[in-house]
Amino acid sequence: MELPTSEIRSIASCRQDFPSLKRKGPDRELVYLDGPGGSQVPAPVIEAIGDYYRLCNSNTHGAFVTSQETDQIIAGVRLKMAALLGADTPAAISFGQNMTTLNFSLSKALARYLPGDAEILITQLDHEANRGPWLTLKEQGFTVKEVPVQPDGTLDYDDLRQKINSKTGLVAVGYASNAIGTVNDLKLISDLTKAAGALLLVDAVHYAPHFSIDVNHIDCDFLLCSAYKFYGPHVGVLYCREGLLNELTTDRLVTQDAAAPHRIETGTLNHAALAGVGAAVDYLAGFGQGGSLPEKIRNGMNQIAMYEFELYKNFYSALCQVSGLAIIGPAPDPVWHTPTISFTLETHTPQEVCQHLAIRGICAWDGHFYALRAIEGLGLLDRGGVTRLGISIYTSREELDYTVDCLRQLVE
Repeated sequence: MELPTSEIRSIASCRQDFPSLKRKGPDRELVYLDGPGGSQVPAPVIEAIGDYYRLCNSNTHGAFVTSQETDQIIAGVRLKMAALLGADTPAAISFGQNMTTLNFSLSKALARYLPGDAEILITQLDHEANRGPWLTLKEQGFTVKEVPVQPDGTLDYDDLRQKINSKTGLVAVGYASNAIGTVNDLKLISDLTKAAGALLLVDAVHYAPHFSIDVNHIDCDFLLCSAYKFYGPHVGVLYCREGLLNELTTDRLVTQDAAAPHRIETGTLNHAALAGVGAAVDYLAGFGQGGSLPEKIRNGMNQIAMYEFELYKNFYSALCQVSGLAIIGPAPDPVWHTPTISFTLETHTPQEVCQHLAIRGICAWDGHFYALRAIEGLGLLDRGGVTRLGISIYTSREELDYTVDCLRQLVE
């Protein structure tokens, strides 16, 4: 379901697009601040998935009409994801079950590609999906080094400079922290990585729902994201620099297409979900203006970023007035922080906070969110991690004010 080119979606009124926002809690409609763990899904995406099953459910590469339509849908989704990520060609876009699975497949392929004495650099701030696959390569003799997180929730860039050297084969880093929202300095990291002659892999799962991405500007070799974080279904997406995937020896069946982007895609893809991914990209583009899909996406994502930042800035200020509440990580910034707030309370554990909010119809997360090393490095693991609240395009000012009031009730 695509919008007419003349119609621009309004972020302020987009709540009506999300059926789940009508679900009632104990006293009011549910408040979804759990977006960093997975966003709600708008009606056009749901319809696209349903339409696929209703009209053209089939496997690929057949001579008959429903199979040909499936091929067209998949090809179209690659084009749309290339536009979303700023890639030059749809052949740079591969799909998988999720980001973690794709990254494990990629790590096994790179283990065959990199020199045996290569060093791999990861960070404490990353989700385990961008740490675990690389840590397993220690078993094959690779050296894996780790850049620590600083007390202010940012990476230690001096340590990064010291650890990147001529032996570095890969730097695996997150675009933004899913645990506390810190946006990393990708320009600096990319410059240091390229100067060392190493490959750069970026985990953009938490960044992609909030900001425009341009893989050419980042100058990365690989970038991963997940559609269920940007209003789509559960599908993992991998960008590989043009020509690079064909150089890698991936795990695949002899019947699998050996050329990019199929080379790393194992088994039959989830075709209905891919139709939903395409609809999610169209949905985001619907907030923007421009003569081409990439232009609409960039403009739309910029509109989203500005809208979310205004909510985030005001929410941050209000939370700072709650007694005993300590926000973790850097202060609000339209470039260097996503609209995600993580905090601790002196008098209650994160689990107790989320239970209090849940009773009042507010969906929020507690714990480490699979960014185990980040929460540990910040000294917060033993007390149950943090409470995390995320702003999405469907979040309202009234919902955030209500959340602040609920937190005040807890500490008074």
